[in-house]
Amino acid sequence: VYPHTHQVKICDFGSAKKLVPGEPNISYICSRYYRAPELIFGVMEYTTAIDMWSVGCVMAELLLGHPLFPGESGVDQLVEIIKILGTPTREEIKCMNPNYTEFKFPQIKAHPWHKLFHKQLPPEAVDLVSRLLQYSPKLRCTALEALAHPFFDDLRVPDLSLPNGRPLPSLFNFTAQGKSYFKIFTSYFIFESSWSVITHVNGYAELAGASTELRQRLVPEHART
Repeated sequence: VYPHTHQVKICDFGSAKKLVPGEPNISYICSRYYRAPELIFGVMEYTTAIDMWSVGCVMAELLLGHPLFPGESGVDQLVEIIKILGTPTREEIKCMNPNYTEFKFPQIKAHPWHKLFHKQLPPEAVDLVSRLLQYSPKLRCTALEALAHPFFDDLRVPDLSLPNGRPLPSLFNFTAQGKSYFKIFTSYFIFESSWSVITHVNGYAELAGASTELRQRLVPEHART
């Protein structure tokens, strides 16, 4: 993080790959503290939901000041997760890995999220972490849903500045093409046949599949023109 602008640079894409539906992947991936539970359960056909779990772990670490799940091994990592989320149900295990047949786990109750973090933290922050750290990959926030979460509403206020008085990094500097697509997405008079075309536009497939409410929350009015 560059302290003057608060811009974040992401590096080390050594294990990154393009996910292809139906194509098996390796399950031994991702740094242990940030490894999604379905990877620990050995699933080989996963989605970008594993990345959203990692985002939740990083966010929790930023709020706590230390790693949330500091496992010392693969098995211990699952133990650390269960300490917070409780024992996964049979249905949750099937959602993580349909081929997993061993369901013998000690029954541990989930630790309330609001008791885990400092009382002065905004409830929106705790809520976002809880939505990212779900056992079931299908129940986790997508990237768009996370960005549209109320926790980030302050960033959508016009002319907002950093604590040092500097302007915010360019959060909504979409290309002219991107803005034109957004106008189409938010139109109330769009024909269903048009959606099939828009969903194939590079970089906008997920946005096209999002609800109108989500799209309107994601980008503030002042950034749409």
